[in-house]
Amino acid sequence: MDRPPESGTSRVQTWLIRLVKVEPEEIRALLWSFSYFFSLLCSYYILRPMRDEMGIAGGVEHLQWLFTGTFLAMLAAVPLFGWVTSHYSRKQFLPLVYLFFIACLLLFFGLFRSGVTEVWVARAFFIWTSVFNLFIVSVFWSFMADLFNDAQAKRLFGFIAAGGTAGALAGPALTATLAIPLGPTNLLLISAAGLAWAMLCIRRLIAWREDTVPNPTVSTADAGKSRPVGKQRGLGGGALAGLRLIIRSPYLLGICLLILLYATLSTFLYFQQAQIIRDSFDDPAKRTTVFAAMDFAVNALTLVGQVFLTSRIVKTVGMGWALALVPLLLAGGFLLLGLAPMLVVLVAVQVGRRAGNYAIMKPAREMLFVVLSQEEKYKAKNVIDTVIYRSGDVLSAWAYTGLQAFGLGLSAIAFLAVPVAGGWAWICYRLGRMQEARAQSEEESP
Repeated sequence: MDRPPESGTSRVQTWLIRLVKVEPEEIRALLWSFSYFFSLLCSYYILRPMRDEMGIAGGVEHLQWLFTGTFLAMLAAVPLFGWVTSHYSRKQFLPLVYLFFIACLLLFFGLFRSGVTEVWVARAFFIWTSVFNLFIVSVFWSFMADLFNDAQAKRLFGFIAAGGTAGALAGPALTATLAIPLGPTNLLLISAAGLAWAMLCIRRLIAWREDTVPNPTVSTADAGKSRPVGKQRGLGGGALAGLRLIIRSPYLLGICLLILLYATLSTFLYFQQAQIIRDSFDDPAKRTTVFAAMDFAVNALTLVGQVFLTSRIVKTVGMGWALALVPLLLAGGFLLLGLAPMLVVLVAVQVGRRAGNYAIMKPAREMLFVVLSQEEKYKAKNVIDTVIYRSGDVLSAWAYTGLQAFGLGLSAIAFLAVPVAGGWAWICYRLGRMQEARAQSEEESP
């Protein structure tokens, strides 16, 4: 076990113990997890402003096609990920995921430098970035849910999530600082370096787990299938095992519905954001500046919430209300947009929704997976975080386009979203209560 040093960093450890309620032997894992998530989201947020501008440059009226392309790319990627997790150990397949995305970044670097088929490369980059974002975050949280138990997750996930938020602040800052002297294309290499650091973090976390818990077993959720963590050949099952696990579990089906409604309402708001910002600014540079400013505001608010509020909210109100809080607030936000579909209202609602999601709902949502088996944590979770999420994106994108075709404007669509957000809140509350019941049952198991 780790022990606080006698001098130097002991003050930092004391501060962490008081702030996060972390145990001394958990500090090394907490800091490596923080660094891991920091590098991932820093890498992504270097790319995000480029993605959003490319989406608008390709035409707001064609966004649904980009969402469709992203969904199809997810359908191709998930069986491949399922096959890899079936045949390789966690210590092997986690680095493979990041090596693949590093290779893709290097490929786009070469394409952007060459200048060939610029429009199609830009569209491919939009789709790839959307896939990249979901996959790297999904794999990260699968690893966290596998690494920590329920009690640890409720104490540590908020602070670990803050690592991602700090990275999301650093990414736009690096882009703003280095885009002119280095050129935007060269920033892809910095993003790739962040993924390489993530691979080192994975190695250190697996080493911590093996040092801290000799011959650890997966969890009581894997009853009858206990294997040494990190030493198994693979998770077993087929490439589509994640889908079969979901179909057999009402709990996982409930999480799917939660994600579908989350994606639907997020897409509705994203389309409204694109329309309002397009109508408010003619200059692409100004639009990019607005997106970057919104990202900075979201991440600053999120960082404060994750460090000081997440674990306290979950402990005070319970998982159910922690999950339902953001949907209830979003219902009010859509009501405001329906009454006043203006830029200032849009920015306030979008910043509030995203900050609330990252600070409170996202960490709480990841806690839903802690009480599941290892195979469910990686395979079923990956299907939910990618295919189910993007299916919600593409269906809601076409639904939004259909509502516009029937003559509904921004206000009417916003009003329609209010009861949907209310239903989402109810599902979130029920799932939170189910998670608490599962966690309690696991604690009581011999």
